[in-house]
Amino acid sequence: MNYQIVATLGPGSSRPSVWNDMIQAGVTAFRLNTSHLSTKQLQQWLQDLQDFFLQEKVQIPVVLDLQGSKWRLGQFPPFELIRGQQVQILPAASFDRPGKLPVPHPDFFSAARISAADLYLDDARIHLQVRSIQPDCILADIVEGGVIRPRKGITFYASDYRIETLRASDQAVLELARPYGFVRYAISYVKDGAEMGRYRSFIGASAYLTAKIERGPSVEEALAIAASADELWLCRGDLGAELGLRSMAEAVSRFTGLLPEIQVPVLLAGQVFEHMVENPSPTRAEICGLYDALAAGYQGVVLSDETAAGRYPVESCRTAAIFKYGT
Repeated sequence: MNYQIVATLGPGSSRPSVWNDMIQAGVTAFRLNTSHLSTKQLQQWLQDLQDFFLQEKVQIPVVLDLQGSKWRLGQFPPFELIRGQQVQILPAASFDRPGKLPVPHPDFFSAARISAADLYLDDARIHLQVRSIQPDCILADIVEGGVIRPRKGITFYASDYRIETLRASDQAVLELARPYGFVRYAISYVKDGAEMGRYRSFIGASAYLTAKIERGPSVEEALAIAASADELWLCRGDLGAELGLRSMAEAVSRFTGLLPEIQVPVLLAGQVFEHMVENPSPTRAEICGLYDALAAGYQGVVLSDETAAGRYPVESCRTAAIFKYGT
């Protein structure tokens, strides 16, 4: 089989020697999540990658994730959310002490009054429930806790209210990346074809744009979204946070049934080899899941934590390529 493997870069894969090993293993593109990088850090990554490509006489695309309308937490010291306790959610870009969660998106707080009480953070690893909406904060009960870190995603269950636009930080990324010819873009939380069409008009016809399918409406709008995109990624992490596990599985099944009608490449993302974040080999279920996805018509996979923060980034890439080389 010939298919794409996109490997997310991060602290676990920040060295040129690792990049070279990844490409040798079968990686066809790198990915950087710009929501976790300052402008200075992103510029350093792009310059280092450009130097690496020139030195090794090889070049593959580097996909830059744009935040789009996705809500993310602001900056704060990591801390543990403990089940049964409460936490305050503040309308702020940052908070300098642990214990409160800043959210720098006014539309998040507008959505609070017309959304379900359930809140999910970090790809639904953490579950909160809104207890009260106060003038200066939201007070929430911790249903399922865990360690929470800055810039993680946050969403109301099945919320349909948010401002669909590129944020100022996204526009800064577009301007910074303009000189680098190997850059592509992936836009988060696209809702429908009209929104994707606006992004295409704004960014330009020559840019390679990927639309990330992460919301319930985008599954039903996949064909219209694909009309303005060069590629689609089905992202099960955020889709699960949006819809819950059962509805997410049903939506993935519906989306997979549309693959023969979608005229651009479609990749599968979200916990492809989650086991390999901490282990040197995958589960049997993960290997079967990869094979089934490729057989169903997905044209590749996107590795996230496996390569960005995991202990075995190169091994994860080799595993992703298991059907590519028949080994």
